[in-house]
Amino acid sequence: MTQTQESPLSYEQARGELVEVVQRLEAGGSTLEESLALWERGEELARICREWLEGARARLDAVLGGAAGEAEDAAGASGDGAGPVEGDEEDSENV
Repeated sequence: MTQTQESPLSYEQARGELVEVVQRLEAGGSTLEESLALWERGEELARICREWLEGARARLDAVLGGAAGEAEDAAGASGDGAGPVEGDEEDSENV
């Protein structure tokens, strides 16, 4: 995730502040100008959270993709899990 140099927020910090912004907007009582500022801040916080989540997803995909690729390589090398071999099918009449 690319964090701003001014004030890098963790996912948890951004999410917590976003919850507060939403609560303030839902409570009402703010002027139009305050509501717009809260909305803009909420959009920025949502973007930060989304970037953190996308980064986490990419890391998981890289790890899981690497592990799956290694498992497929091992299965292919041993002959296990490579699918049926021609001539190994049983005749359905003899079953």
